[in-house]
Amino acid sequence: MFRRSSYSTESGNNCVEVWRTTESVAVRDSKVPEGGVVRVSPAAFDHLLKALGRA
Repeated sequence: MFRRSSYSTESGNNCVEVWRTTESVAVRDSKVPEGGVVRVSPAAFDHLLKALGRA
C-alpha cells in the first residue's frame, strides 16, 4: 500500500507516495497515481534518504 510523504501539505500538493516491501521500494507522484512508478532496491532507497538527510 502506498503511503504519502510526511512532508506533504494539507492540500496534498507536491508530494510523493512510497510503497516499501522487502524486495523493492516503489515511488510515485500522488497527483498522478495512475502514472509511472519508480522502483529501486530498499538499500538504494535508504542510501537516497541518507544522502538527503532524512534517515
